[in-house]
Amino acid sequence: MRFASLGSGSRGNALLVEAGNTRLLVDAGFGPREMSRRLERLGLTAEAVDAVLVTHEHSDHIGGVFACARRFDWAVLLTHGTLAACADAGADTRITIIDSHESLSVGDICVQPFPVPHDAREPVQFVLADGARRLGVLTDAGHVTPHMVAMLEACDALVLECNHDAGMLEQGRYPRALKRRVGGPWGHLDNAAAASLLSRIGRSRLRHVVAAHLSEENNRPALAQAALSAALECKQDWIGVATQDQGFAWRDL
Repeated sequence: MRFASLGSGSRGNALLVEAGNTRLLVDAGFGPREMSRRLERLGLTAEAVDAVLVTHEHSDHIGGVFACARRFDWAVLLTHGTLAACADAGADTRITIIDSHESLSVGDICVQPFPVPHDAREPVQFVLADGARRLGVLTDAGHVTPHMVAMLEACDALVLECNHDAGMLEQGRYPRALKRRVGGPWGHLDNAAAASLLSRIGRSRLRHVVAAHLSEENNRPALAQAALSAALECKQDWIGVATQDQGFAWRDL
């Protein structure tokens, strides 16, 4: 099992997971042309992807989902609430409705969705497994719930939202209403909240931790790495960072 990011941030998100003969995307915030270009960096064509798992309907996560699905014949898996919030799904898209509390198999990958508090219709995040290794993905949540902690236990790798530094957000240029949204209980995890989550889960199996969905305006990679490394008591450079333009290269599990 291996995973890589095509890009992470407010201008587009997509995470690729491969196990056996199956390749899944978590979100597709890039259109067909850009998606193809970014997949080529990883040595793949867009047609090699089997399906896309959608976390929620915000444009940076779903902006390219349906256009790519039609162009490349991808299956689309999403909650009923997310589908209801999408205007461009189209009858010609292969859609599967998922339950936020029920696991399912997509080829060689077991997918375990879990609900999260975020300002969307029915948002979920995912744990993906191949029978031996578990990858936890958490990119958009306003606060940490006990169920999220339970779902992310005993993972071998985590891609974890570190959207903003609370001080930078407070002192930054965002309008007050946007600051309240981003920093509120239905917005995004800051570095300290992500670090607190790490401190609450079993970490003995962790081989990779990657900070994701960093705000280009209200965070810095070094701040996210410092917070997560302090929680893990590890070297700061052991923490990876998913960038907006490059994502990150393949990581093996």
